[in-house]
Amino acid sequence: MTSSNLNATSPFSTVNEPPRFDVLATKDLVSTVQDLITEQNEALLALEANCPADWQGLVEPLTNLAEPLTYAWKLTHHLLGVKNSPELREAEQAIQADVVGAGLRMGQSEPVYKAFCALRDGPGWSSLQEPQRRIITSAILGAEQSGIGLQGAARERFMQIEMESAELGTKFQNNVLDATKAFSIVLTEKAEIAGLPPSLLAAAAQSAREAASQHPQQTEAMANATAENGPWRITLDVPAYVPFMEHAQRRDLREKMYRAQVTRASSGERDNQPVIKRILQLKLEKAKLLGYEDFAALSLSRKMAKTVKTVTNMLDGLRVTAKPAAIKESEELLAFARKTTGDAALTLSLWDVAFWAERQREELYSFTDEEVRPYFALPAVLEGLFGVTQRLFGVKIEAADGETPVWQPDVRFFRVKNAAGNPIAAFFLDSYSRPAEKRGGAWMDVCLDRRRLPDGSVRLPIAYLTCNQSPPVDGKPSLMTFSEVETLFHEFGHGLQHMLTQVDFMDAAGINNVEWDAVELPSQFMENWCYHQPTVMGFARHFASGNPLPEDLFKRIVEARNYRAGSQFLRQVYFASMDMALHHGFDPNHSQDFQDVARGIAAENTIMHPLPEDRFLCSFGHIFAGGYSAGYYSYKWAEVLAADAFSAFEEVGLDNMEKLAEVGLRFRETVLAMGGGKAPDEVFRLFRGRDPDPKALLRSYGLAA
Repeated sequence: MTSSNLNATSPFSTVNEPPRFDVLATKDLVSTVQDLITEQNEALLALEANCPADWQGLVEPLTNLAEPLTYAWKLTHHLLGVKNSPELREAEQAIQADVVGAGLRMGQSEPVYKAFCALRDGPGWSSLQEPQRRIITSAILGAEQSGIGLQGAARERFMQIEMESAELGTKFQNNVLDATKAFSIVLTEKAEIAGLPPSLLAAAAQSAREAASQHPQQTEAMANATAENGPWRITLDVPAYVPFMEHAQRRDLREKMYRAQVTRASSGERDNQPVIKRILQLKLEKAKLLGYEDFAALSLSRKMAKTVKTVTNMLDGLRVTAKPAAIKESEELLAFARKTTGDAALTLSLWDVAFWAERQREELYSFTDEEVRPYFALPAVLEGLFGVTQRLFGVKIEAADGETPVWQPDVRFFRVKNAAGNPIAAFFLDSYSRPAEKRGGAWMDVCLDRRRLPDGSVRLPIAYLTCNQSPPVDGKPSLMTFSEVETLFHEFGHGLQHMLTQVDFMDAAGINNVEWDAVELPSQFMENWCYHQPTVMGFARHFASGNPLPEDLFKRIVEARNYRAGSQFLRQVYFASMDMALHHGFDPNHSQDFQDVARGIAAENTIMHPLPEDRFLCSFGHIFAGGYSAGYYSYKWAEVLAADAFSAFEEVGLDNMEKLAEVGLRFRETVLAMGGGKAPDEVFRLFRGRDPDPKALLRSYGLAA
């Protein structure tokens, strides 16, 4: 079956246009992917028979033959993240091993590998553009890390490891989703909701009504729940869990929610502990098969940091600054709680910290999330986000709802246009939490990559932007916490790097081929504009009255930015240190348990140590079901780059719109445009004129002069 036939008949393989979500059917997935695998293998065999060591004869055909299957598989995983269902899981499980096998078949092709090496070592190398050379170099390393050098039993074992690892990653994520969905508490008494803000009560009542509609055995009261009279259903979904922990006056209920949160997916049929152990065993075995000391060494071979020592030196240096600050903040919080309650003997437990921190923040900065929410309705926030994007980068974003089908009625579609009004990219925006079918967190993913096609035309990039903010309730728009505003700006930064790329070679366009520890630069950079007064005051207005955000309230938001900065900083150092410890120096095949490793890391990196039964790792999808294994440090590594990049804007004056636009254009032409076509340290130097200054990060947190 040819690609053209598949494109005509299957919405899972329409590689040059947005997916046809209106006709996607899970029943088509297995047969489509099986056909695509057959087609890819046949095309690869034909290429291997005549594998010239030149770009047009080797790289372009490889891209063409690999893209349909890659597209279908990425689309499958997108749907698993936003529209999960038992049928889709079953379909994925049925074909996952075959997809992994097809990928290994390509990665372990000796004729292709030898042709890549001949191209790198041949006379035509110097005539290639830098993005092409980086693609070829990456392909060679990719083949070597796909087991090209292994023979016989070792190669067979490598393939088994890859297949089992893929299955375990999916199982891990499904267990977290199911465990999150399975737990809730239903409150029926007014005393139980003391302190809870109106927005949470409205959402909790809506959650009760939704549960009743999905499960007819629920009580009539659930079906008729109201914000005023309940009942109120509280889940572990972030938009419900976080405000509950910050505001619930009932300490026993906070404890119940906290214990449920930190023990998710750690018992029964959803227990991720054996999954984690097996994942770690397979990663170590894979690394050793490939000749690396451990998985950290394998992971870092394709990152900026390169060595474990470089990473640990960075984390040690950050800990030296962050831990004393976090200790001081913890002492101040306890003193505040004792003073407020009049109880000089009061002690704080882990489920008390968020509650008292919110009370302290309210007193220090005199505002609450509830006071802020009405000024950050999603439509206005989008208007502001698109406005700053236009001012800085010279692109216009226009709503294009209805131009292409979506997977959920409230998903939106937008087009990105250049200064001349010509389309250059597009994106889907899926904003709201749907805990029954959508995984938690926020992310940007690739729908289509930019690529110059054989006829000379350019296929425009399309992104998926996914958040999990509070949905509209009782006829009001989605009213966002300031944290949710920051998250939207963050994910849009990822989207900008994908959409504003100028690289025509797909494998280096956008975020492709960007070293993982640099990929957070644009996203963390964009968060800074949430604290830029002209930007925020330009869009923050009351959803009902239209009144602008009071200037003094904005100033208090800015002042609160670095509230408990040491604790926030130390938390990221803790996660990064734990990730590295599990992938370097720990052998999961020996008697020591990975939970013991986690407890040891916690002793050095937390002020209030986790509960003995804490099983946070069982829901740490970043490193067990995502791309951050031995790479979680990347958030801090890239944050150094992002903080120093924003300093370039500060230096010309944040009120000087003309100069900001000049620096913004330079940022667009380097960081956002060059993608994976140039090494990130070189891209940064082109933008900044020098290497990054690590002190900029500490200054941005108020932790250094």
